Amino acid sequence: MHTYEVLVDIKECLEMTSASCRSETARYEIDAESKDKVDRLARAQARSDHPQGIEYDIRVTRLLR
Repeated sequence: MHTYEVLVDIKECLEMTSASCRSETARYEIDAESKDKVDRLARAQARSDHPQGIEYDIRVTRLLR
């Protein structure tokens, strides 16, 4: 098991009909057996934390442990 640092760029709209959206970056430390699993776990965590997100760009930046 390894710990990875993951940055997720999130585009979030408060209303689906609204043209005003905001972008932010969330940082996560994800424990996983492989880099492929990190991507899925980070996306699931970002969707849970930001349910109104319409785009999620996952970047695994480094191996922490």
